[in-house]
Formats: sequence, C-alpha cells, structure tokens
Amino acid sequence: MTSSVGKTAAVGWNTGVSRTLPHTTETVWDFLVSREGVAIWLGPGVELPREPGAEYETANGTVGEIRSFVERDRVRLTWRPSDWDHDSTVQVRLSGTGAKTTLRFHQEWLSGAEEREEQRAYWQDVTERVVAALAER
Repeated sequence: MTSSVGKTAAVGWNTGVSRTLPHTTETVWDFLVSREGVAIWLGPGVELPREPGAEYETANGTVGEIRSFVERDRVRLTWRPSDWDHDSTVQVRLSGTGAKTTLRFHQEWLSGAEEREEQRAYWQDVTERVVAALAER
C-alpha cells in the first residue's frame, strides 16, 4: 500500500500553511476580514460575506460560497479561481492567547500533486503578505 504526501481519503489532495504571529487574535482577525486583508488571501474587490450559503466573486474571477463563519476563530468557504474546473475548500483559522496568534490556511479537494504544490506556494506567499501588512500597522 502506497500513500501520497498531501492526499487523504477524506479530503483528497490538500495543503496547509501556518505561522505564529506577534499579534492578538483580535488584531489578526480584524485584519483578515477587512477589505485589505480579504484582498490578500481571497482576492481583490470583495467584502467577505459572514453568512453560511452566501456567495462571493472577486475582481479576478474567483468564486465560492461561505460554508461557516465563526467570529475571531475561522472561516470556511469554497474557492474556485476562474481558470479552474473544480471547487476546493479553504479554511482560515486562528488560535492563540495573549499577544501571539497562530494563523492557519488549509485547502482541500485539490486536483493533484502539482496543484497542491502551487497552492502551498500561494498560501506561503499570502502568509508573508499578511505578516508584512500587520507589521506596517
């Protein structure tokens, strides 16, 4: 029996990136759900819906639907860029206490190992951009 790194029976190909930041959960959350934060991780030109079932479309054509939204904890949504023929699921989650917060991006239902690596690089870049933006505040 062989297994592929990044592939599970439950959610197919998936990837995740996390980073502990020197900010409170409230500070990180408020930035992530702001227009500036959403533009970094979800795409430009959209306000993040808060209600499960609400649909969104970014200026660059990424579409999806909110699956769950728990204030200062997590948002889970479907995510399909305009050049994809399938949906994936993205979860953004925060955890921490005091002045340290761990930010996690996790994406499931990717089409294969190549897309997994592309998305891992994407979420690493997103994380770096969030870190830089929070440092400027």
